[in-house]
Amino acid sequence: MRDTSRHRADARRKVVGVVSQLRLNPLTGRWVTIVAERAERPTDFAPRLVDVEADPDRPCPFCPGHEEASPPAIETLDAGGHWRMRVVPNLFPAFDGTEPFAVHHLGPVHVEAEASGIHEVFIITPDHDGGSESLSEADASDLMLMLKHRFQQHADTPNIRYTQAIINHGREAGASLAHPHGQILGLPFVPGEILDEQRAFSRFEGGCILCATVEAELVDGKRVLFANDDVVCVCPYWSGSPFELLIIPRNHDLHITDSADSTLSAVGIAIRDSLTQLRAALGDLSYNLVFHTAPHHYSGEFHWHVHLWPKLVTTAGFERGTGVLINIVPPEAAAEQLRNISVNA
Repeated sequence: MRDTSRHRADARRKVVGVVSQLRLNPLTGRWVTIVAERAERPTDFAPRLVDVEADPDRPCPFCPGHEEASPPAIETLDAGGHWRMRVVPNLFPAFDGTEPFAVHHLGPVHVEAEASGIHEVFIITPDHDGGSESLSEADASDLMLMLKHRFQQHADTPNIRYTQAIINHGREAGASLAHPHGQILGLPFVPGEILDEQRAFSRFEGGCILCATVEAELVDGKRVLFANDDVVCVCPYWSGSPFELLIIPRNHDLHITDSADSTLSAVGIAIRDSLTQLRAALGDLSYNLVFHTAPHHYSGEFHWHVHLWPKLVTTAGFERGTGVLINIVPPEAAAEQLRNISVNA
């Protein structure tokens, strides 16, 4: 007996010209699923919640005039007697202390270690209603130069093996305060995601994964958002979520701290421009901006880069249960939409 439901599904795929695909993410070794025929469903993108703070009437501790609400600044960038950027210790650090990383086995399945390290808050602008997408070119450049200096300081700290810098925007992305800020965490261990990328760079036979990606994407062109002599921004072929972006410095450097200031400036401006185009296309969306660099003092294969993940859909049971992401917007379609926004802006 013929499977009529499968026949109808196959016929529909022929009509709309799309099929589901599995694509391999070479940085992690994990598969993602591209399900293009679902991309037109308007309910797939949840609107961003406006309120972030639990108590919106409380004065913002990151705004000018409330500096006493935070610990004394570790580093400040001033202009004309007023601060433009500040780095302060996190009041509630997830990692704190100078103890070396030591694993304790409490039994056959219970293993623990001290969560020593550094946890800093990076206040990227005094403007409460601003954001990374509204930075000037000078501020976008200085954001990266400030990060470089913090990474250098972390690298000189004996118990810090890896530094993770992130910017969460919106409640859905994990932000608890609306004022634009990021976090810089010095860790006593190398996280599994970075270890996966290290292994991927080491076993790639074509040189560097990201250098090869840049060359391939520039030839193809379908997934490139923009490119210049210093940086390329693409919707990666293996995008695991709608409108995912990958920002790649064209110079092959392992660490953020290895890059020239001109490269860092270009990356900062690329981050700003990517967020501007995303916002123009999709509104005030939540997102996670994540910097991946080689571990401190690591000298193997790596190429530092920036991930930008808009939070447009929720993670469901299949993704949690299998680790296989489902992306309902093919990266080719996402890049085309963002390029059109850029051209017509």
